[in-house]
Amino acid sequence: MTLLQTELETIITSDSHEFLKTIHKFGWRLLLDFITVLVLLRFMYFPKYKHNDLFFTFFIFNIIIFLICFLLNRIEMSLGAAFGLFAVFSMLRYRTEDLSIKDMTYLFLVIAIGLISAVTKLKSTPDAYEFLFIGLINFLLLLVTYVFERNVFFKREGVMVINYDKLDLILPGKEQELMLDLKTRTGINVHRVKTGKIDFTKPQVQLKVYFYEA
Repeated sequence: MTLLQTELETIITSDSHEFLKTIHKFGWRLLLDFITVLVLLRFMYFPKYKHNDLFFTFFIFNIIIFLICFLLNRIEMSLGAAFGLFAVFSMLRYRTEDLSIKDMTYLFLVIAIGLISAVTKLKSTPDAYEFLFIGLINFLLLLVTYVFERNVFFKREGVMVINYDKLDLILPGKEQELMLDLKTRTGINVHRVKTGKIDFTKPQVQLKVYFYEA
């Protein structure tokens, strides 16, 4: 009887230790995920694109993906199958939405951060090194996103379509006068212009105005 009691206590103690270890891992991984996504959305995405609805959606989407991935990682299911499920889910949900390329990029980023934070493992290493490795990967994602958003390596070109009323300035040889007039009237530092459809009845011409974004 004493031997059976000892074995039961050992099993209970072992199970309790495993449960506390799981909670410890869950807490640190969730914290790393939360901080990374908060920095990405609050300090990189929102100040530039000002999409309140997508800010909320991306954040909740990331948390849900993290939670489900963390749970899937505790049962017998491959990472490839889990990623496939989320890829199908995200595309089915957002393929009908009017999302820009940039919004889709940030959507993929929050999905990737959730997956990385939830399932990344290092064999035969202490938990502290594992968390440090996850934090390093997330930091590199933030760094790359920041560098390209700040246009460090190249200037990003913006385009605006306008209806222009001075048809005499679209004649060959008057490109400089046209761009100077556009700069004066729009306040945009135009560097090239493409001529579109001309309507002589109004009169006006459709112009594509190209400029470098700040």
